[in-house]
Amino acid sequence: MHPHVLDWENKPLLFKIYPTLEVTRLPRDFHETGMPALTAIAAPRASTEKESIPDLETLAELLFFSAGVTRSKKHPQGETFFRAAACTGALYEIELYVICTELASKTPGQHALPAGVYHFGAAEFGLRQLRSGDFRSALVEATGGDPAVAHAPVIVVCTGTYWRNAWKYHSRTYRHFGWDNGTILANLLAMSAATRLPASIVAGFVDQQVNALLDLDTKKEVAFSIAAIGHMNSEPQPAPPIPKLTLPVVAYSQQEVEYPAMRKMQEASSLDSANEVSAWRAKHGGTDPLVRPASKASASGLPKMPAPKGTTVPLDMLEKAAAATDTIEQVISRRGSTRQFSRDPITLQQLALMLDRSTQGIPADFLDSQQSHLNELHLIVNNVAGLTAGAYVYHWERKLLELLKAGDFRDKAGYLGLEQQLPADAAVDVFFLADLKKILENYGNRGYRAVQLEAGILGGKLYLAAYAQRLGATGLTFYDDDVVGFFSPHAKGKSAIFLVALGRSALRR
Repeated sequence: MHPHVLDWENKPLLFKIYPTLEVTRLPRDFHETGMPALTAIAAPRASTEKESIPDLETLAELLFFSAGVTRSKKHPQGETFFRAAACTGALYEIELYVICTELASKTPGQHALPAGVYHFGAAEFGLRQLRSGDFRSALVEATGGDPAVAHAPVIVVCTGTYWRNAWKYHSRTYRHFGWDNGTILANLLAMSAATRLPASIVAGFVDQQVNALLDLDTKKEVAFSIAAIGHMNSEPQPAPPIPKLTLPVVAYSQQEVEYPAMRKMQEASSLDSANEVSAWRAKHGGTDPLVRPASKASASGLPKMPAPKGTTVPLDMLEKAAAATDTIEQVISRRGSTRQFSRDPITLQQLALMLDRSTQGIPADFLDSQQSHLNELHLIVNNVAGLTAGAYVYHWERKLLELLKAGDFRDKAGYLGLEQQLPADAAVDVFFLADLKKILENYGNRGYRAVQLEAGILGGKLYLAAYAQRLGATGLTFYDDDVVGFFSPHAKGKSAIFLVALGRSALRR
């Protein structure tokens, strides 16, 4: 292995700051939704039978519990900021932008939020207006007329900032865009469900048009996903002109290092026209989440997981499980990334709930129904009461685990997780694997973004399902080929995408 030395003097600033723009502070007097986290993360997309337009206070709540700073800790080296969603290396390279119609406020004396394009400043918990006016139709055009976007009063665009994560992870950062964007979207989907707002994830859009709307320097930052929030019966009027702004931004570091492989990957997976977006979406069966086919035959053309051949363990105890009742806000507020597992067991019911809840409720334009996935979940079970230790694959449609091989694989799990102690100590390690060859055949290069993004969303849901049950979780990197080799022959031909370790924290929160 090559030595990896971090230049701490050149560590990037963790926030994007526009020094010439005023900040509109967002209200912090959040109301409790009352929805349990385990319900929120698995909730289907809310109905669009009537208009659902968030007010300013609800928008603030969505942003805070998706990407806000939930707490901070001072130490001799400075201050550490903890965000609502997990992020590789706590570097927080994903930025959020809001494109909206005018949003009313229910707080006495608080002005409505004018229609515009805004950057969400997590440090100040506020919005900076980049453009004044209703620009939602620009995103309707960029997404090829996506129905959810066309009727959304609020559209959130998530971008990835290369250097902020590449400072530590180099070119691997491009994979992290999907993971770290996905954990944010897992929170956003759950909070949208808790506030009874329909939400849809859109991965298909004309990159250049979205980047231009946000006035991004694409050598440094690029749009990665879109979330349509709420529903209006009417569609937006044509957008005003979109001139280049070239707004100054506070430098992240004294110097930045470019990693050309990331930009090549971004360019190779870009879509160049609305027609290309529509063709991309139609090819794999993605349409409006409310009317996507839910048949057992996948419209995407991806093969279904074969029926289990070996010993199976049904996970049908969900109704009997004493599900946690902590609200989604409470769980997000205390969520962290576990730094040490205790090796104590978790229960089979707890594992069943985590797997069941995390694999539901993803309305996305790259899935042909809410019951399809690009990733398969393979597990190394180290210590689950009532479950034989060994390697498993989760059949989410049948709600059962298939035993691939029995044995004590703690040391192997530690090795596969980049020779770290965390996966060796965890009760369960969940490895996300996908048939990249088939995905690229059916989705084109854009499929690489989609599979990483879905893995991040699923991983984010696992985080929330674990913390809802007072367990711990952490996302980890891994030795790609060795992971596939370990789970083969079942995993032959697939690629390792992501890893989440689950268990009991040795340092109880």
